[in-house]
Amino acid sequence: MANFRPMLLLSLVFLGYMLWFEWQKDYGPEKTVSGQVERAISNQTDLLPPSALPAPVSSSSEDAPGDLPQQMAQQANVFQAQPPEMSRNSPLVTVTTDVLELEIDLVGGTVVSSRLLNYPIVQENQADKVMIFNRAGEKLFIAQSGLLSRQAHPNHATQYSSDRLEYKLSSGADELRVPLTWTDESGVKVTKSFILKRGEYSINVRHTLNNQSGAVWTGSRYEQLQQAQQLDGDDGGFSNPGRYSFNGIGFYSPEEKFEKVDFDDVEDDPYQREFRDGWLAMIQHYFFAAWIPPAGELNVYSTQQYAPSGWPRYIARSVSPQVSVSPGTSHEFSALLYVGPKLQNSLPEIAPGLQHTVNYGIFTVFSKPLFWLLSYIHDYVNNWGWAIIFLTIFIKLVFFKLTEAQYKSMARMRKLQPRIEQLKERYGDDKQRMSQAMMEMYKKEKVNPLGGCLPILVQIPIFIALYWVLLESVELRQAPFIAWITNLSVRDPFFILPALNAIFMVLTQRLTPTSGMDPMQAKMMKAMPIVFSVMFAFFPAGLVLYWATNAGLSLAQQWYITRKIAAQG
Repeated sequence: MANFRPMLLLSLVFLGYMLWFEWQKDYGPEKTVSGQVERAISNQTDLLPPSALPAPVSSSSEDAPGDLPQQMAQQANVFQAQPPEMSRNSPLVTVTTDVLELEIDLVGGTVVSSRLLNYPIVQENQADKVMIFNRAGEKLFIAQSGLLSRQAHPNHATQYSSDRLEYKLSSGADELRVPLTWTDESGVKVTKSFILKRGEYSINVRHTLNNQSGAVWTGSRYEQLQQAQQLDGDDGGFSNPGRYSFNGIGFYSPEEKFEKVDFDDVEDDPYQREFRDGWLAMIQHYFFAAWIPPAGELNVYSTQQYAPSGWPRYIARSVSPQVSVSPGTSHEFSALLYVGPKLQNSLPEIAPGLQHTVNYGIFTVFSKPLFWLLSYIHDYVNNWGWAIIFLTIFIKLVFFKLTEAQYKSMARMRKLQPRIEQLKERYGDDKQRMSQAMMEMYKKEKVNPLGGCLPILVQIPIFIALYWVLLESVELRQAPFIAWITNLSVRDPFFILPALNAIFMVLTQRLTPTSGMDPMQAKMMKAMPIVFSVMFAFFPAGLVLYWATNAGLSLAQQWYITRKIAAQG
């Protein structure tokens, strides 16, 4: 990026976007919750499409017209998820594998806590791990599941029982099963099992229903993720990549592919669709949770917002088709719960389209191949920092001819600087005649003053795509490089990379012709190394490493071509 004129434009657009983003956070439309708190929902059945609900039950002669039987009255509030206070005194089952530590509330068998044992929050404190699910107040994020029926059934407000409160994957085992049981006096028994495997973030959640009631049992299965509205906190400013990553709800279907739903849109425009082979997720930077129904099953997907305790909560839900279980038989309902990092190489093996949780937006067509190439290089060098450097070199080689033409044009422009200065002295303040004379000279010498723009414009999508790869890839989170850089996802602790990038920019600036440039533009160009040095001082080291490597390679290429053109006389 040695041609400073298009680079200046790109930089100003980039800085303008981040300033706009900051302005929106501080002065944009405020989220109001007072009206939402007043409208706490008491009856949720109308939020489900008719196909998701069991068939109506006729009222008996003892019931007043329009009244629901007792079972229906309970089901009417099944999706009115209980506040955390309701289950704080309930026993928690602790489940530990080699990669996960879960807490499961015996009320509903709800997963209320999850710690990722291989992902510390900060490198300096390895004991404090990343938590995705959380049962505490405004940080509430839980995974719920249960059954729907007009007959006896457990849902996420039902009390389960467990033989013990602690399960741990033994050193010689590859699988851990956690059974919770519920029995109704009618003869319906449900065992809710959590099946975890070594090294995996996927949890198989099964409801095994044994019907000994003497009547046909008819019902469905549902899963939902529930999250409270996250309050804005100190997130590190615009230099924190997490600010630009999507945080919200995602749905996947084979027809529409990945659909993002912002939390702010849930109240005004609830999502409601029916499709097969899909899944739902709640996504954050680097990590996510998802419910994945069995393949081929036709499920109803929806969203909902309500405010039971003073802050909004958002729910993403799926409901399965009804099944009938004859007396004396059993049926197994199953779904997969994923809670973990966005590991791009393994997500497609878990469910089709799950890799879309790593969302690069409109630059996906470029970002996906770039990440594949970056991962391929990493497999050989076993260091993400060196992988970034070698990827940058590869990109420079791909665009070598384009940038060569750019630098040749700039070198010829540099040779014309003395003649341009003569024209300035000859025409003085007559800018029109000055411009005409310069255009004639450029035409005569076969120099295109805009020759450096096309290579820059072609590379801009690649640059932004790589920016998103470095921003979204959990594989680079807390990855070490060399010496003082022990974490590529945070700023350079000694600001060496930003300083090195500034040096490259200053030297590049000296090779760039400025004759005929507007004085204000020339001043802005001189200030750019300082502006970028300050900005990059707080950016993740992985991003600055790419930019500094690119700047250094561009400087070397431009210096060589400039000397070669100058030697030709």
